[in-house]
Amino acid sequence: QVQLVESGGGLVQAGGSLRLSCAASGRTISSYNMAWFRQAPGKEREFVAHIMWSGGSTYYADSVKGRFTISRDDAKGAMYLRMNSLKPEDTAVYYCAAGGSYAFTNNRDYDYWGQGTQVTVSS
Repeated sequence: QVQLVESGGGLVQAGGSLRLSCAASGRTISSYNMAWFRQAPGKEREFVAHIMWSGGSTYYADSVKGRFTISRDDAKGAMYLRMNSLKPEDTAVYYCAAGGSYAFTNNRDYDYWGQGTQVTVSS
């Protein structure tokens, strides 16, 4: 079992930055693919960013490419999402997730989820 806890969300003005953290406990996350998803009110949960278990490969949704950076520190049991140039449409609850080697952009492929952290971007 892996327990995930997100932090770092908050209220920020458009153009600002935030850094989200995902702290893992239980089993080591070094063998898991990790990802960030987000869900805005009235919308389905959507993929944001993915990082391979090895940490060497990352992938982003087109909507955040060039603005967001995903990273991980397996020694600390942590994953991060650096968000720059935030836009009002980035407003959502952000979730971190851990899954097997097949887990990529489909949220159904992930086994473990955090409780989410709210990000609100004002215009």
